[in-house]
This record gives sequence, C-alpha cells and structure tokens, in this order.
Amino acid sequence: MRAQLKTIYEKLYSHFGPQHWWPASTAFEVMLGAILTQNTNWSNVEKAIDNLKKHKLLKPHKLKNLSAKKLAALIRPAGYYNIKAKRLKNFLDFLFGNFKGSLKAMTLKNTPALRQELLSVNGVGPETADSILLYALKKPIFVIDAYTKRILLRHNLIEEDTGYTEIQDLFMQNLKRSVRLFNEYHALLVKLGKDYCLKNKPKCEICPLK
Repeated sequence: MRAQLKTIYEKLYSHFGPQHWWPASTAFEVMLGAILTQNTNWSNVEKAIDNLKKHKLLKPHKLKNLSAKKLAALIRPAGYYNIKAKRLKNFLDFLFGNFKGSLKAMTLKNTPALRQELLSVNGVGPETADSILLYALKKPIFVIDAYTKRILLRHNLIEEDTGYTEIQDLFMQNLKRSVRLFNEYHALLVKLGKDYCLKNKPKCEICPLK
C-alpha cells in the first residue's frame, strides 16, 4: 500500500504540479471556507468570501457580532445560506467559548483533542474538521473527501463500504506525517477528481494514473 500511494502521488505531482491549496490569505478565511464549501463548489464559496471581504468582516470578532440574518445575506452565493450562517455562528461560539477567539490558542491544543472538540460543533463533520486542522492550523492530518474515495475505489484500493476513518488511516499509516505532503496530496486528488475521475463518464483513457 505504501508503494502504491507513493506512486499515485508522484504521478499526480508530475502531471499537475503544485496546487497551492488552500487559496486564502488568513487561517480564519480557511476556516470559513471549510464550512461554506459544504454541498457547493469553490467558485460559489469565493463569491461569499468576497462579500465578507468587501464589508471588512473577515475577523472573528466582527463576524461574532454580526447577526445571523445579515451573515446569511452576505454568504448567499454559497447556497444553503441560512443553514451555513447557523453553522458559522456555531463555530464562532466554539472559537470564543473555548479559545476566547484566539486562533493561536486553538493551534496550541493537541490535535486529537482539538479534533474531537471540532466534531462536537453542530455542522462540523470529519471532512470540515480535518480541513480546518490541516489547512488552517497546519496540523498533519489527512483530509478525505468524495474525490479521494472515488479514486481509491476505482483503483481497487478500498471497498465501497470503507468508512472515512479507515480511508484516512491508509494515508496516515503509510505516509510520512507531513503537513506539506498531506496538503499537496489531497489537493492533487481533488484536481484529479474534478478533471478526470468524474462521477459520470470518467476520462479513464487519458487519466494521469493510467
């Protein structure tokens, strides 16, 4: 498995090059993006975040003081805006309740404990929690998403019913625990899933992993 995962990474990196993901200027922006990207595409998330930037609201304390109704209106492009506004508010309550709004204090918490705390926040599932940990807080944890599962399944590396934790363990146990590596690897899998390993009509004949 270790050799297979290494080969996949090398082929994808050779084909696509570095992905420079997550595209954000601050850790807090990454956290917002991780929640907003649920059930939508990134272009819609960018529009929502741009709205927050225009109103100079990309600060924890500013969003904390903003009403859920106003927040929902600003993030409307991301879809499910009322639900996502509540989820963002839940996360902000967590951030201020547990860390007094300090991302630095959040970073100092050990990863397993912090992950469990994040998962206790209503609206934050494993993929969102791990995206926050890896991309915003630079913790070495591998993010699993639908693209990753689809690619591994089509290459017979997992079964259809393989769960999130089991898939994550494949990477965590067979790769060096490196933030840079986990970041790049996951981004490359997303790129492959979007461009080649499509849900319908995959481009297997020209896939970089062929």
